[in-house]
Amino acid sequence: MTDIVRYSFPTAVRFGAGARHMLPAVLSEAAVRRPLFVTDRGVAELPWFAELVASVAGDHATATFSGVWGNPVVSQVDAGAVAARTHDADAIVAVGGGAALDVAKAIALMQRHPGHLFDYEDGKPDARPVDQPLPYLVALPTTAGTGSEVGRSAVVSDDATHAKKIIFDPRLLARVVLADPELTLGLPAALTAATGVDALTHLVEAFLARGHHPMCDGIALEGVRLVAEHLEDAVRFAAEGGDPAAHLAARTGMLDASMMGAVAFQKGLGVNHSCAHALSTVCDTHHGRANALMLPTCMRFNLSAVPERFERLAATVGAADGPGFIAWIEALLERVGLAVSLDAEGVPRAALDRLVIVALADGCHPSNPRPVSAQDLRALFTEAFGA
Repeated sequence: MTDIVRYSFPTAVRFGAGARHMLPAVLSEAAVRRPLFVTDRGVAELPWFAELVASVAGDHATATFSGVWGNPVVSQVDAGAVAARTHDADAIVAVGGGAALDVAKAIALMQRHPGHLFDYEDGKPDARPVDQPLPYLVALPTTAGTGSEVGRSAVVSDDATHAKKIIFDPRLLARVVLADPELTLGLPAALTAATGVDALTHLVEAFLARGHHPMCDGIALEGVRLVAEHLEDAVRFAAEGGDPAAHLAARTGMLDASMMGAVAFQKGLGVNHSCAHALSTVCDTHHGRANALMLPTCMRFNLSAVPERFERLAATVGAADGPGFIAWIEALLERVGLAVSLDAEGVPRAALDRLVIVALADGCHPSNPRPVSAQDLRALFTEAFGA
């Protein structure tokens, strides 16, 4: 672990191959005794996860909650909060992709806070305050997409309506992130592609979002460069194998880009995410795939509003101009094997009216560089369905 680097932004991050092995020391330094591991069903079955739990079990009373799957919903949070209270957890160790990390943050909130999770929804006029102690939160990401490990929010859906709600508070930030690219090496090619384009969408939309935030802009551009350099390689290695060192380098670059996207979108997101949230709500589409399905269409919509921003994005990936950047996105999606239309993805055209309603109500498009109406959203979805 001699190559582990440390930095704070503001989360304390330990980044590098083997960073997961620092977990026992991190928990001991925090003087916690009863960590609850929160993960999804798939990760819970992997040998390295059992080894991770065993590495701290000698000095800590451990328990595991693995009731996370698909798009996270409130019932998963409720069950996890019961597990946390039953175990009397003083720490949450969140291990997994964006769903597991978001559920873990919500569990940390609800372990000692009263009421329903959605009582704490961001922007709700009468939202309950986050005023009770939270367990010590450590995050270990296993995908390079959402960057939830460095985020201060959790996106959780209603079980019945599938409506997504955002729970936001700075106290939901992990206290320590152990960002170990080795944990992403086993990610299948299709999931590598979908999560990678999720990261790309965060970065691009953050750069295009309204407002003055040069720090986020700089982070976004460097993140886009990293995706351009590493995503295709990561997907190819996942599908075909190859040089382990080169594969690790590609995964390292994508893990960096993912965290940078989550930092950058503090500035805001845009219409692409509103459309993607609608697809996940209405059709249960994977969030990364939903972003990919809408990205070329939404970028064409935005091009005329901020052409100079598209010029800078184009220069970052080696494209000639703004339209060339959109063409680069389309070519990248094809090379990493993602569907290029809603029809190809199997989204029913009968869902169009509902998609428009949900997207219009979403909180991301107000920061889009071009104002968005219901008519615009209908046109965007219609174009994205394909010929």
